[in-house]
Amino acid sequence: MTATILCVVGARPNFMKIAPIHAQLCRSEKLRPFLLHTGQHYDAAMKDTFFTQLGIPEPDVDLGVGPGSHAWQTGEIMQRFEPVLDEVAPEAVLVVGDVNSTIACGLVAAKKRIPLIHVEAGLRSRDRTMPEEINRVLTDQIADLLFTTERSAAANLTAEGIDPARIHFVGNVMIDALRAQLDRAVAPEVTLTRHGRTRPPEYGVVTLHRPANVDDPRILAALLEVLAEIGRRLPLIFPCHPRTAQKIEAFGLQDLVEAPALILLPPLGYLEMLGLVKEARLVLTDSGGLQEETTALGIPCITLRDNTERPITVTEGTNTLAGRDPERIHRCVDEVLTHGGKRGRVPEFWDGRAAERIVAILERHWG
Repeated sequence: MTATILCVVGARPNFMKIAPIHAQLCRSEKLRPFLLHTGQHYDAAMKDTFFTQLGIPEPDVDLGVGPGSHAWQTGEIMQRFEPVLDEVAPEAVLVVGDVNSTIACGLVAAKKRIPLIHVEAGLRSRDRTMPEEINRVLTDQIADLLFTTERSAAANLTAEGIDPARIHFVGNVMIDALRAQLDRAVAPEVTLTRHGRTRPPEYGVVTLHRPANVDDPRILAALLEVLAEIGRRLPLIFPCHPRTAQKIEAFGLQDLVEAPALILLPPLGYLEMLGLVKEARLVLTDSGGLQEETTALGIPCITLRDNTERPITVTEGTNTLAGRDPERIHRCVDEVLTHGGKRGRVPEFWDGRAAERIVAILERHWG
């Protein structure tokens, strides 16, 4: 008999992480995946686009939870997940990343004494105001197997009292997905033409979605003003997160994003976004995943946060923390436009084989 590994996804960053793991589990003769989507990211069209582009099959179960506060969403996922867990009775539950679905399903598994696997464990920003940081810390505390993307994560985990025998450095599954799909990336001119825009000779890419950056009208307005100023030197393509678009409208800031220097687009699929980033002069973002992807691609990244849970992108990669200070952001952009920006290296085990290492370890435990 094959052992069942119940794999949980809930939000778009999870999709890129689960795709290579699910594919590798399907190749295993000892394990089989059961895919559950919580519905935390509730845009059906975007979910379908990501699943199709990444080669992920339709989930075995979709909980269809949808939007809500952190507390409501976490509780609703737990209530809907428990009966599925009882019915499937997997040998283990595998969660990825740090979203509400990660901690919600992890808690249910731990309370029912079903082994919990956490992929992307041990990352720390030291910023407890970030909901994701709370999710990361708590999930690691209840996990039985912890798979890390960089060596510094193990030091974080052992400092928190976690047995080193449970920690395995396997590399970054996000980079597995990137390497697998890079040749299929959609050319920037194709994406822009579809949205009635023309590709500039050179451009930067912007993403913004963190509550700390978009929930306060003064902070969001200041950031948009800086981006408009930068855009007069280098056109900026801005695929706008639904949360950010909602806040821009609610705060009456539409004039700031209608500047010619900002090319505002709706949310994009994975292959469209990958095509934009790989040919960009620079990326300005508050996304954790883009910090990793730009490091893997060798694209200078300016992170609009004061901290990062992915320090290897700063110490070895192409990432620079700029925070929200306009002068500091402009200095970072000047460095890229004048001198080319940071030229890092691809970190250890970001080689497209992290999922292979993960599944090999799972086979030793449950094969």
